[in-house]
Amino acid sequence: MLDESILDAPEELARADRRGLLRGAAEAGARVRTAARHATEAGLGDLRPEGRPRAVLIAGPGTAATGVADLLGALAGASAPVARLHPTGVAHAAGALRWTLPGWAGPVDLLLIATTDGTEPGLAVLAEQAYRRGCTVVAVAPERSPLSEAVDGAHGVLVPMAKAPYQEYDESAAAGPGALWALLTPLLVLLDKVGLVEASPGSLQLVADRLDRTAERCGPAIATYSNPAKTLATELADSLPLIWSEGAGAGPAGRRFAATLAELAGRPALSAELPEALPAHGVLLAGAFAAGADPDDFFRDRVEEPQALHARVVLLRDRPTGGLTAAPAARELALSHDTAISELEPEEGGELEQLAELLAVTDFATAYLALASRTHG
Repeated sequence: MLDESILDAPEELARADRRGLLRGAAEAGARVRTAARHATEAGLGDLRPEGRPRAVLIAGPGTAATGVADLLGALAGASAPVARLHPTGVAHAAGALRWTLPGWAGPVDLLLIATTDGTEPGLAVLAEQAYRRGCTVVAVAPERSPLSEAVDGAHGVLVPMAKAPYQEYDESAAAGPGALWALLTPLLVLLDKVGLVEASPGSLQLVADRLDRTAERCGPAIATYSNPAKTLATELADSLPLIWSEGAGAGPAGRRFAATLAELAGRPALSAELPEALPAHGVLLAGAFAAGADPDDFFRDRVEEPQALHARVVLLRDRPTGGLTAAPAARELALSHDTAISELEPEEGGELEQLAELLAVTDFATAYLALASRTHG
C-alpha cells in the first residue's frame, strides 16, 4: 500500500530517501553538464573520425548499461546497428561477470563500455580482446578504477564518470537517474562525432535545461495535485502498470520505467510498444488483473487480505498529437475493459529533450513510489 500522506511532506521524504533517489533525479541536469565537460576534457569533442563504424557494441552491468544501450540504439536508428553484449556468469557480481565479443567484430566496429563500478575483471578482459581484434574502445567508468588501466592498455579512451554534485553518500542506485545520465552523456558526445546521433553541445545543454525544468515541476516541494510524478505514483498504487509506449525514444523510456519500478520500488510492471502492446497485453485487461475482476465476490471481507493488483495502462508518447498514432485504439481498448489510463507526453522540443522529460518524470515517479511504499511498511 502507498502512504500518500508522505508525498506532500518534503521533510519526511528527505528522511526516507536514504538511497538518494530524489536527489539523483533532481541533479540529472547538472550530471549531464558535468559529463559533457568530462567528455570534452577526454578529447571526444576533438575526434575526427574517418567514417562511421559498421556496428556499435555496448557492454556493462545492470540497469544503467541496459538503458544506455537501449537509448543509443533507438537514437541511432538506421545509422548503424547498436547491440548490447549481455554478460554471463554464475552471479551478478563484479568478479563473476563475463562478456565476449561476437565472432564478426573487428577493426571497423566500436566497443563502448559503460559501468558505475569499474572493478569488473570481465570488462578488462573484454577491452583486451577488443584491442586484439582491432576494435576501437571507449569507456565511461569511475576515475582511477582497475578498468581504466585496461582501457589504457588497449589504447582506448576512458571518460571519468561524472559524480553527483556535492555527493555525500554512495549512490546505490546504479539503476538511478544520475548513473544513467553520467554514462549516457559522454557516449552521446562520441556518437554525435561519428555521425550516428544528433547530440551537439547545444542540444545537450537543452537536455540539461529540460531536466532542470522537469525537476522543478516534479520536486518534493510541489504538491501532488500539480506534480505529474507524484500524481503518477498515486495512480500506480496497488496496480500492475502496463506501460505502452509510442515513438522511437518512448520505447526505451518505457522499458527503463518498468525496470526501475521493479528494482528500486519493488513493483512489477510490464512494458510493450504500440500497436503490438494491444494484443500482447489485451488478455491482462480481461483476466485476473482486470479492474472488474471477481465481481461475484464483492461482499467478502477483505480487511485481512492484501489488495488485488489491477492493471493500469500508462501511455508514454514522444511524438506530438496528430499523424499516425495507435493512441486512440489504446484508449478504446483500456476503457472498454474499465481500465484506468495515465498519459505522459512531453512538451515540444528536440528528440533528446522530449526523451529526457519522459525519463525524468518516470524517474521521479519511481522514487515517490519507492519512498511512500517503504515508509508505510
